[in-house]
Amino acid sequence: MPPLIDKLSAAHTLQKVIDPADYNRIRLALRRIGTPLRLTLENMRCLDVILEDKYWICIDTCAHERPVMAWTSFQISERSALHESVTCELRLYHVHSGLVMGEVMENIGHELQQRLDAL
Repeated sequence: MPPLIDKLSAAHTLQKVIDPADYNRIRLALRRIGTPLRLTLENMRCLDVILEDKYWICIDTCAHERPVMAWTSFQISERSALHESVTCELRLYHVHSGLVMGEVMENIGHELQQRLDAL
């Protein structure tokens, strides 16, 4: 079944460059912990993230798990080394999603690092 993000129109779509450390941490977690991987962002009320190989979705758990933003279309075919950034499409579904996208990514990194350290 395709994710909900394929059925909804994004309010805005951006080309985004993901820091290699963030991308590599998420890929490592998906390999070691499994996919899909759902994270509750402790410092961000009502926000969870669902991580898959092809997309990462931030959802609002207080609004029936409606998408807030989604990272998709990862351009990894041109990436030849782990230290290189990854370009992707960032779909924004909520009017204020742009205000929290950096904090969401920071919280994903923190939560994943804790889980990886616990393995």
